[in-house]
Amino acid sequence: MPRMTEPRRKRGAERTSNRGPAAIPQLPLRRVTNPYPPMAMLSADQIEAIHQASMHILENFGIEVMSPRALSLFEKAGAAVDPASANVRIDRGMIEEVLKTTRSNYTLTPRNPAHTVHLGGNTVNFTLVAGPPNVHDMERGRRAGNLRDYSDLTRLAQHFNCIHMLGNQVCAPVELPANSRHLDTYLANLTLTDKSFHVSAIGRGRALDGIEMMAISRGLTLDQMREDPGVTTIISVNSPRRFDEMMAEGLMTMAEFGQSVAVTPFTLMGAMSPVTLAGALAQQNAEALFGVVLTQLVRPGAPVMYGAFTSNVDMKSGAPAFGTPENTKANIASGQLARRYNLPYRTTPGSASNAADAQGAYETLMALWGAVLGHGNLVYHAAGWQEGGLTASFEKFIIDVEMIQHMMEFLRPIEVNEAELAVEALGAVPTGGHFFGEPHTLERYATAFYQPMLSNWQNYEAWQEAGGLDTTARATRLWKKALEDYVEPVMDIAVREALEAYVIKRKEAIGQGEP
Repeated sequence: MPRMTEPRRKRGAERTSNRGPAAIPQLPLRRVTNPYPPMAMLSADQIEAIHQASMHILENFGIEVMSPRALSLFEKAGAAVDPASANVRIDRGMIEEVLKTTRSNYTLTPRNPAHTVHLGGNTVNFTLVAGPPNVHDMERGRRAGNLRDYSDLTRLAQHFNCIHMLGNQVCAPVELPANSRHLDTYLANLTLTDKSFHVSAIGRGRALDGIEMMAISRGLTLDQMREDPGVTTIISVNSPRRFDEMMAEGLMTMAEFGQSVAVTPFTLMGAMSPVTLAGALAQQNAEALFGVVLTQLVRPGAPVMYGAFTSNVDMKSGAPAFGTPENTKANIASGQLARRYNLPYRTTPGSASNAADAQGAYETLMALWGAVLGHGNLVYHAAGWQEGGLTASFEKFIIDVEMIQHMMEFLRPIEVNEAELAVEALGAVPTGGHFFGEPHTLERYATAFYQPMLSNWQNYEAWQEAGGLDTTARATRLWKKALEDYVEPVMDIAVREALEAYVIKRKEAIGQGEP
């Protein structure tokens, strides 16, 4: 049998049963589905009007593409390419033809198949926050991102079942060289978790490194990974109407090797898109479809998602705002557009709050409702997002996990059958009585309701006697407890050595240059 590495932290629930508080209550690992009909915020006529406006943008205004390789692909496919301006115009006939090769659903398989991510249909997946340059917790304050904090936040993502996959760098480890730090974060992702993750698609090298390292962890060749993807990425369009060279190269690399891409315009109303929601959605739709087309020109059938990130700015300062009514409506409407093209849908909750406070919670929950009502398949940045995405917060992570678990329980359908209707129990309890001692209650009391990990339901006196801790203070205790209970997933020693050797080899090859 292959040798396995010993978990470097063995402080699981079995080791804590005789010391300290019990394990943090959490929902079991399960595939989350949304059984309810998606909300139709826009009529069929309105969806068609947005589609037609998008076609007008693509046919008459075009998109700037800063990658010569991408320009060549579009030109060969019959698009109108202006070499001087790098502007590409595509007609609706090409779009309709290309969309025939896309997939309505697909899976991402990490090194542990129990954490397979299903994208499309009515499945909902939640990810860790990605991309902030800073990190924060209530004890150490706000600081630059670093590998230690990166690793701890990654451990938290592994510990909590409701986090289905990792994003692209939960925080930037700025103490490491920018041209090779992606290798260190990929290694952390693959050793500290056994879940799938987003690779960095800033150019070809970073994307290919993530693909190759996931292949090593799964014992697959790159050809096998083409048919059984394990990673995904976010391609952020430089709105309005520009694909820069690095993003285009990353997109094409992922498509070439059969890995998932979520094409996501960053359309902030009033800044990078029209101030009206209809105009922003038309622009978002045009930019997203353009990226979808590019994936299929590289490799027909390449897995691709419709990404949406439309929100608004504060018109007094120009600062981005998230979790607004407009953002929530955009999350719902974008789901309708994704279904119009039969594509899996990536969306995001978010908040502009600078702290893990009430504003952070209500803005995030507002946008989360939009993501769920819009039938998002991949809810990106779902846990830990703070300060408009500039900070990854330990306390906000815990608060978000609680909200995600609330949403997961909300998505469980109501059962209606003889046992659930409880007619006999109703007849057995006298008028004005209570159900506490009724057998129907006693048989179900332990599992009848969702058990929160963060909420406090004590009366005021008991709460004060226990320390009077507010939500954020309780969240501090919980993330520290979760790190104590974290168990590193076992990995074959040979696989770990192969991953470490790959990182060393690639760092030598990269040197001072770009990957």
